[in-house]
Amino acid sequence: MEKLNTIILMICFTTLSFGQSATKTDKLQLKQLITESFDEIWSKLDSKNIDKYYTKDFLLLENGEIWNNDSIANYLDKALLEKPIPNRVNSIEVIEIKILNKMAWIAYKNQAVFSFDDKRTKKVYWLESATAILTKNGWKLEMLHSTRIKDE
Repeated sequence: MEKLNTIILMICFTTLSFGQSATKTDKLQLKQLITESFDEIWSKLDSKNIDKYYTKDFLLLENGEIWNNDSIANYLDKALLEKPIPNRVNSIEVIEIKILNKMAWIAYKNQAVFSFDDKRTKKVYWLESATAILTKNGWKLEMLHSTRIKDE
């Protein structure tokens, strides 16, 4: 009987440790999702990457405006026509990530440094939150809420 109890305890602890590492892995994937989506979509102004990071029904709530994938793609395509195109470097500081089953939310600070001809011109700061869902292809952003904040 004592051996059986020991085996049951080992199985429980093993299961708990797998659950914890999966959460750490998911949190790393979610931070990477946020970072890469900003780099691949907003820094490169590449509308082709929208489907890679955003769900089909993705919404961006940006300072009182509601954007969807089509309006984001239109904005990016127009921004490519403006010259010179600034270099944008993003920095993400995660505040908190919560995961429940196949859904997650993340709160973070976002800073972008825009420069022209390798000269820093402007820093922009946002306080943001996002929801993501776990799809068969990994985590995708479903909604992003962005509030511009004054220079820090």
